[in-house]
Amino acid sequence: MYPNLYYLFLDLFGIKIPVFKVVNSFGFFVALSFLCAAWFVTKEFKRRQSLGYFTYSERKIVIGEPASVGELLSNFFLGFVLGYKIIGIFFIKNALSNPQQFIFSWDGNWLVGILLGGLFCFLKWREKEKLKLAVPEQRMVRIWPSDRIGDIVIICAIAGFSGAKVFDNLENWNRFIEDPLGNIFSASGLTFYGGLIFAIIALYYYLRKNKIRFIDVADAVCPALMLAYGLGRIGCQVAGDGDWGIINSAYLSDTSGKVHLCTPEQFNQAAVMFKDHTEQFGIIGEIQHTAFKGVSWLPDWMFAYSYPHNVGSEGIPLANCTWGEYCNYLPLPVFPTPFYEIVICLILFGVLWAMRKKITYPGVLFGWYLLMNGIERFLIEHIRVNTKYDIPFHPSQAEILSLCFVIIGVVLITCSKKLIKPRPIFNNKPVQ
Repeated sequence: MYPNLYYLFLDLFGIKIPVFKVVNSFGFFVALSFLCAAWFVTKEFKRRQSLGYFTYSERKIVIGEPASVGELLSNFFLGFVLGYKIIGIFFIKNALSNPQQFIFSWDGNWLVGILLGGLFCFLKWREKEKLKLAVPEQRMVRIWPSDRIGDIVIICAIAGFSGAKVFDNLENWNRFIEDPLGNIFSASGLTFYGGLIFAIIALYYYLRKNKIRFIDVADAVCPALMLAYGLGRIGCQVAGDGDWGIINSAYLSDTSGKVHLCTPEQFNQAAVMFKDHTEQFGIIGEIQHTAFKGVSWLPDWMFAYSYPHNVGSEGIPLANCTWGEYCNYLPLPVFPTPFYEIVICLILFGVLWAMRKKITYPGVLFGWYLLMNGIERFLIEHIRVNTKYDIPFHPSQAEILSLCFVIIGVVLITCSKKLIKPRPIFNNKPVQ
């Protein structure tokens, strides 16, 4: 496991690059998932534009105006934040020893922040001055849906992160009550479905405001959503953020973090020995586990993993570890559910990407996405660590939402022609 890129380069290449401590593995792969999703969404938007499924809107803009006070202040603020935190980390003693704690604290370098803010402000002013006209002009421009990808990604990122935090705190209400501010501003603790629901709501409002039909966009982006989810799970697997499965009692971990097969008697002995170290599984009392022996032609870690060097420092200390706070492993290995979701969701992305040209009626492809996503998540929840609600059948939050997604997906697949109007075809010039 690599909590950040510093330890990745140290382990693989023996190179120490302190600045890479700032780049958390989870955040890196989440950012990568957004970039890859944006590329595929842009490609699909342009394809649909060329078929006439999308059309442009026109907007008047004024060119040749000097930089406004609002533009200068916003650029100064952006530069100040980057300087105060991101660059300031190199000027604060011991900040690189725990960059995540530093980023989410109030510490920073005021001088660097003000200087970088002033530079951003000056660059914006100079950019506007180069385009300045004696008499500003009004011009009409065409804006295609593919031109709005940047806005869509930013809206989904902000709304998605907010929703993921809200739903995580609702799912873990007792933990939230103990430390509200700490849980709100913590980089950990995210719930995918909360992010997806908030992103859908925010995106619906944005598209309606710009007179773009939501269901057409939903069909266009759903393969990329599946891809983004799969790539994001790489971050969970690499960082070991606690989003793993229940214990696989067919295996035990050794002090180096490697797993090996064990007998039921050996597991029972270890379960008693390490009972105090099972709270990370959300279990008090009997240990939640199941025994499953993997096939011999695949590595054992695919069936049971100890998550050595996990970012949450869960478990007990590794032997001869020099990675500071990231020196723990799980003595009772667990099912690596993020790995399973990586494989499944990348396959489902391929399926949806292949289906997108064959399904032309609006809403049907999005229905298939909801159905596939719901089934995948519902099944994985059975071997995943989660918080159960104290209601009949004791479901988790994700199980409830995934069932709702499956129902909505089936309705869209079977009833789209009754519920949704046919997609309008515009006589647009094909996009090159």
